[in-house]
Amino acid sequence: MRFGLSIGNFAEYADPRLVASVAREAEAAGWDGVFVWDHLAFVKAWRLPVGDPWTILAAVALATERVRLGPMVTPLPRRRPAVVARQTTTLDRLSGGRLVLGVGLGEPAEDDFASFGEPADRPTRAAMLDEALDVLAALWSGEAVTHHGRFYTVDDVAFLPTPAQSPRIPVWVAATIGHDRPLYRAARWDGVHPVKYAEDGSDRAPEPEDIAALRERILGLRADAGLPAAPYDVLGSGDMLWTGRAAQTTMCRELADAGATWWLHAVTPRGGSVDEHLAVIRDGPPR
Repeated sequence: MRFGLSIGNFAEYADPRLVASVAREAEAAGWDGVFVWDHLAFVKAWRLPVGDPWTILAAVALATERVRLGPMVTPLPRRRPAVVARQTTTLDRLSGGRLVLGVGLGEPAEDDFASFGEPADRPTRAAMLDEALDVLAALWSGEAVTHHGRFYTVDDVAFLPTPAQSPRIPVWVAATIGHDRPLYRAARWDGVHPVKYAEDGSDRAPEPEDIAALRERILGLRADAGLPAAPYDVLGSGDMLWTGRAAQTTMCRELADAGATWWLHAVTPRGGSVDEHLAVIRDGPPR
């Protein structure tokens, strides 16, 4: 299992310099990845400062040499796939081929979509996500692309240069546990970021049994589609400030046994102060 940070791009962490400093500390302490959320307003009633994730990630790329990095996740339905193709290619080359593109429908739909005149209904966003992923993969190839779809148009354009990674940048797809369609989408790509919600609507870290069932389902879908079982990444998540290092170390071992290949520690202002998170990060991953 590899270990990373999942950093909210708001409040203190809207500052690219601070996130780059945290990433530098994480790399020195043995962490394997630094990933950044992608929100425009997050919860708009809170009036939080919010930073652009691509600018933050460029700062992380220049501050580090080894860790994987990327948006986790970017809501592709509110972004132009041709622009994202340019951004991701540039960032992948800047980082020396360390980018992972995390994608999803995007939440909260009202605050981050409807507030800016973007479609907020889930079926439309899902269709936009699927089409945008196809456009992205085609543009990354460097070949001439012509695409006339429901949402996007590309007319005989070849995007150069291509990403540093070959055959393309890895894509991890957010998928809500208990819903089938996101699993079909995730199975087509390179990894899955499971999201679990409680009955009250709050998010929860997936349990080992969730990871095991999810992995079995996705690998079955990949086999049906003629895709290899590996390499394929399955993410677990948590927060050591809440659970404590000893308990989280045990949980990570159970998650790894269930098939998780990554575990991400959530770094957000609401979860603790910058100094508290740095103390946990400097102690290294919960191996």
